[in-house]
Amino acid sequence: MAPLVELRSIDVVPDEERHGTAFSQFTLWLGANLQITAVVTGALAVVFGGDVVWSVTGLLLGNLLGGAVMALHSAQGPRLGLPQMIQSRAQFGVRGAVVPLLLVVVMYIGFFASGSVLAGQAVGELTHTDDTTGIIVFAAVTAVTATVGYRVIHALGRVTSTVCALAFVYLAVRLLDRADVSALVHDAHFSLPVFLLAVSLSASWQLAFGPYVADYSRYLPRTTSPKATFGWTLAGSALGGQWSMAFGVLVAATAGGEFLDSQVGYVVALGGTGLAASFFYFVIALGKLTVNVLNTYGGFMSLVTSVSGFRGQRQLSRAGRAGYIALVMVAGTAVALLGKDSFLSSFKDFLLFLLTFFTPWSAINLVDYYLVSKERYDLPALADPHGRYGAWRWDALAVYAAGLLAQLPFLATGFYTGPLVAPLGGADISWLVGLAVPAPLYLLVARRGPVAAPVPDPGASPSAAERTAS
Repeated sequence: MAPLVELRSIDVVPDEERHGTAFSQFTLWLGANLQITAVVTGALAVVFGGDVVWSVTGLLLGNLLGGAVMALHSAQGPRLGLPQMIQSRAQFGVRGAVVPLLLVVVMYIGFFASGSVLAGQAVGELTHTDDTTGIIVFAAVTAVTATVGYRVIHALGRVTSTVCALAFVYLAVRLLDRADVSALVHDAHFSLPVFLLAVSLSASWQLAFGPYVADYSRYLPRTTSPKATFGWTLAGSALGGQWSMAFGVLVAATAGGEFLDSQVGYVVALGGTGLAASFFYFVIALGKLTVNVLNTYGGFMSLVTSVSGFRGQRQLSRAGRAGYIALVMVAGTAVALLGKDSFLSSFKDFLLFLLTFFTPWSAINLVDYYLVSKERYDLPALADPHGRYGAWRWDALAVYAAGLLAQLPFLATGFYTGPLVAPLGGADISWLVGLAVPAPLYLLVARRGPVAAPVPDPGASPSAAERTAS
């Protein structure tokens, strides 16, 4: 029987340790999306000027588009048996991958912090303490769960998807009983900038999963259908995201300032008082625990990948694993405690800021995997700075930089607005540019380089070379 505490980190998962079915991706990503921060994300579409009809429509489009991109990353896991970000070495070089990796770590810490703020409120209420104590307790539980690893993370996803789905059905019934749905529907007024903001909010939410989504599919058997992995991942993530965000739209449209003053308090009050309130505080904490464990685990993987690119380390002791996870936890908790009083005002800008950095990475990674490398990587070379992929892929890093710079004229955030935003009526289309520009540029430079040479298909079982890599 496989050990409960995961032994592997960034090394290849051999076939004899593979297990599970593609359906596990549905329950994990449904549970990761049925949570309070996704509700707040949907509410932002209304807070910043949207109506119910076009906000829900824009969020749906963003969830489907962003979810499809992240699901394409998920399909890489069973094929390669590797965490997501170590694959970036094939595009940027064994050491050059540290550039997107460090940005990914910042993302994990930011999402850990934002999730801890809301979960800390719930835990504080459950333990009859305060928000600060709740944040610290929640962070400690998150770190312990992430240390145990893959099997417990998927088990948590199964529990969360069931409990939170039932809770959200009940909350939706209570909310619809209060809302004048007919009036909200008839108040539709289309505004392109606000509609695109809704699309961007949900697309950025989904795309932000991209840098770690294959971490949770890499233990699936190599024979798992890529289409099944893609389909179940997309279904779970898009359904969960849209469900939570549409709920957030209705909450913001009906509650207004009451919700803005206390997101957690309003949702719990909607569910009831007494034992019912305690249950919904638990539901909020449980939903945030699932996604914060993913953030902590992904941050740990990214840190290990960054360091190992320079040290050549392929395996990690349990003590080392705990140490990396503790670093992510401490950093995320510190940011949560510092920013807990200004959460809502900064969260939109944080989401859109992240989107700027990860759409070019997604475009480059997917073009390389599906079009250049044809779903085959030289796995031992991913750990060798003198091998096929080299230490630094300056051409790929230049394409990545071009993707970042191309977005700036179209970017609209609280701290920077590009010169082409106003001519577009205030619409932010930077994420579309971030996908469209680097994809053909990378295809052009990669097909002229040595990494475009074909890699032999490892077949249905790991080759000796793959075993050496692990």
